Amino acid sequence: MKRQFLDHEVGIRLLKGVDLAVLTASTFVLCILLSSEPSAATPALAGAFALVLAFLCVFIVRGFELYDSAKLRRILSTSLKTAVMWGIIGFIGEVGISFSGLPLAHSWFGLWVLVAASFIFISRGAVWFGLQRAPQSGQSRNRVVIVGGGKAAEEAINMLENSKGLSVEVLGLFDDRFDKRSPASVRKYKKLGTIADLASYSRVNRVDLAIVAIPLSAEQRLLQILKRIWELPIDIRVSGHQGEFRLSPRAYTYLGNLPLLAVFDRPLNSWNQFLKDTLDRIIAFLALLFLSPVMLAVALAVKFESQGPILFKQNRYGFNNELIGIYKFRSMYLSGADADAAKLVTKGDPRVTNVGRIIRKSSLDELPQLFNVLMGQLSLVGPRPHAAQAKAAGGLYDEVVEGYFARHKVKPGITGWAQINGWRGETDTLEKIEQRVKHDLEYIDKWSLAFDLYILLKTPFALLKTENAY
Repeated sequence: MKRQFLDHEVGIRLLKGVDLAVLTASTFVLCILLSSEPSAATPALAGAFALVLAFLCVFIVRGFELYDSAKLRRILSTSLKTAVMWGIIGFIGEVGISFSGLPLAHSWFGLWVLVAASFIFISRGAVWFGLQRAPQSGQSRNRVVIVGGGKAAEEAINMLENSKGLSVEVLGLFDDRFDKRSPASVRKYKKLGTIADLASYSRVNRVDLAIVAIPLSAEQRLLQILKRIWELPIDIRVSGHQGEFRLSPRAYTYLGNLPLLAVFDRPLNSWNQFLKDTLDRIIAFLALLFLSPVMLAVALAVKFESQGPILFKQNRYGFNNELIGIYKFRSMYLSGADADAAKLVTKGDPRVTNVGRIIRKSSLDELPQLFNVLMGQLSLVGPRPHAAQAKAAGGLYDEVVEGYFARHKVKPGITGWAQINGWRGETDTLEKIEQRVKHDLEYIDKWSLAFDLYILLKTPFALLKTENAY
């Protein structure tokens, strides 16, 4: 089972946010409570002073490297830095009080320093404790696989192992060759399978980065490998330590001592994924509260028209081609239920109930997928999850559209760029599925939170066009 990655960037940004919130709130409260001559202007002055002082503190904390996880592992050094830092902040704060216009006694600032310094000591102590435990579980390390074998892979691994302070876990190697050019293991790392096996391996194990370790001069083989793995939702880099020619140093990024050429990136980095997931869950929770009367009415209509459960669970492809069960209000008679959607619904389909026709045209049958969003299986916005056996032009989607699985680099969504552009409903022709995939890949390339919000706002208007919704 995959372990949750404790991403450095997300952790540090959250820590900065907590610092800013606590320092601002504590400053504002003490300003109000301990003001010697309160007036109508005091809250405004206190708020401005609190915000400026809090930002200044965060800037100084950063300057003392108290947001650097590697430095925070050194508890003695961290404690000494914190003590010196608060001496500097205390001096700056005393000067600031004199110019702020707030009616505060200088003794007030001593109390604030005590409160704020205690918070910094406690929070960094908690971070230090977490960092001491994280390496044992591997949750704080980037997990890397090597694509290739032999001498090139061994040299790449040597450079990673000789890099000081590098938090990387090499999982193993994937290569199609099984001869003396690519032995079953390189040093202590075993070959885990062929290149084709990497996709299934990454669905079970967290993989953050794939390093293609073959000489740059092997152009044809390099292109063949990249064509086979570009659909995976991981960062893909080509090792630049071998080759008959050298590129400009600016062309490389470095993982420790190992030079890498960036080829493909995950569509959403860790921080953007965190923001998207957080926004999804907040909006989904509020939507469930707001739409609960509508969902109750649909549930009663489904229940009273035909026998069977109110909800229908269907297997669909999710992130990284993982099969997930998404929830819908049942729109078919129980005898016509099709969990894998081997036969797509068409206009006038006799399997669909009268209530089903209404809720399918209006997309009300999709509302239970808000629970999938809360469970982290779906996003509000993303490529629509297609059923496992869905077909177009007589073939499975991935058989008739090249690069189809690249749309699974992100979580699927309840609505998406394709849907608001009119490509929703039946996919009985090759053009329809090609247009869906085209728009899905455009969405992935153009992703932003603002783009998600735009699609959400446009979705109700897109639902008014029901010609393709059966």
